[in-house]
Amino acid sequence: MDNEQQIDDLLAKLIQEKDRVIGYPVAKDFDYSRLYEFLKHPINNVGDPYEDNTYKVQTHDMEREVVDFFAELFRADPKDYWGYVTNGGSESNLYGLYLARELYPKAMVYFSESTHYSVRKNIHLLNLPSITIRAQENGELDYEDLENTLQLNRDKPAIILTTFGTTMTEAKDDVSRVKGILKKLAIQSHYIHCDAALAGSYGAFIEPRIPFDFQDGADSISISGHKFIGSPFPSGVIVVRRSLRDRIARGISYIGSLDTTITGSRNGHSPLFLWYAIKKMGVEGLEARYRHSLETAEYCKQELAKIGIHAWTNKGAITVVFPKVPKPIKEKWQLATDETTHIICMPNVTKKQIDEFILDMVNEKEPVASFVYN
Repeated sequence: MDNEQQIDDLLAKLIQEKDRVIGYPVAKDFDYSRLYEFLKHPINNVGDPYEDNTYKVQTHDMEREVVDFFAELFRADPKDYWGYVTNGGSESNLYGLYLARELYPKAMVYFSESTHYSVRKNIHLLNLPSITIRAQENGELDYEDLENTLQLNRDKPAIILTTFGTTMTEAKDDVSRVKGILKKLAIQSHYIHCDAALAGSYGAFIEPRIPFDFQDGADSISISGHKFIGSPFPSGVIVVRRSLRDRIARGISYIGSLDTTITGSRNGHSPLFLWYAIKKMGVEGLEARYRHSLETAEYCKQELAKIGIHAWTNKGAITVVFPKVPKPIKEKWQLATDETTHIICMPNVTKKQIDEFILDMVNEKEPVASFVYN
C-alpha cells in the first residue's frame, strides 16, 4: 500500500467512525476551514500569554481573549485572574495541583473516587500525599465523608479537587458546600481546584444553579476545549487567581518572558481555534448548544424507557446513564462502560442517531439487565 492510499483509507475510516461516537464527550459539529491557512505556520505560544517575548509567530492575543472569556463566565475577580490554553484537561488539572503544592508544600490532597484518572496520575507525578473520599451513588462527592476525613487532618493544609461533570455520570460537586466545610473546621490554609473539563463550558446556564466557580470558592478552574465546544485536536483552558500564580512565577531570560506554564513550547493553533469558536458562538450560542443537548438527553431517556430500559441523568446533565449494553453495541457506538453505560448528548448528537441506537438495542438478541436508580 502506497502512502496516498494509506491516507485515503485512514480518512475513510475516520469519517465512518466519527458518526458513531455517542459515548465520549467530543463535539464534532465544527467548521474551522477559515483557519486552514494558519496550519502552514509554526505557531508557538512559548512563555506567559500576558507577557511579551522574543518569539513573534504566536497567538497570545487570542489566547488572552479566550482566558478572558472564560474568566468572566466563571465570575472571576476582573483584577485577579490569569490563565492559559493547555493541551487538555489533564494538563489543566496538573497546573491546578502544581500551583496548590507550591503554595502549600505540606498539604494533603483530597479527591473523590469518581475523580478523573488524570488526577491520580498528577498527584503521583507531584509526589503529593492524598486521601480518596467516597462518592455518592450518583457520582457526587460524599460531603459527610469529606468533613469527617478533614476533621482527622485539621493540622494540615488541604488541597481539594472537586469535579464539575464526572466521567461516567456527569455528577457535579458543590464548591460552596466544600468551602463551607473548610470554614466550619477552621482550616484556613486550603486550595480548591475545580475540574470542570466537561460541564464548565455550560455550567453558568444550568438551572437550578450548581456552585462551582470563583465566587463560590474555587481557586482554579479547568475546562476542555475539544469537548463541548469542539476542536480537531485536544485543548484545554486553566483559569486561576492571579495573586496565587504570581507567587510561583519566575523569569526566563532567553525567551524574554515569565515561566508560568507547565510546558515550554505550547500549541499556538489551539488558542486561535478556540478564539474563533467562542467569537462565532458567544455566550448566547454556548447556552443554545446546552439547551439543545439537554433536549436530546431527555429524548434519549424517553426512547430508552419505551423499550423497557430505565435511564437517568444527574441535575442539569447531558449524560444519560443506563445498564451495560451488549458488546457488539458497545463497540459499534463507542460507548464508555464500567458498571453502567452512558450516552453523552453533545450538541452534534441527533435524534436520528438515538433512534438508530434504540433500533440496535431492540434487534440485539442478548437481553439487557434492568437498572433502577433512586
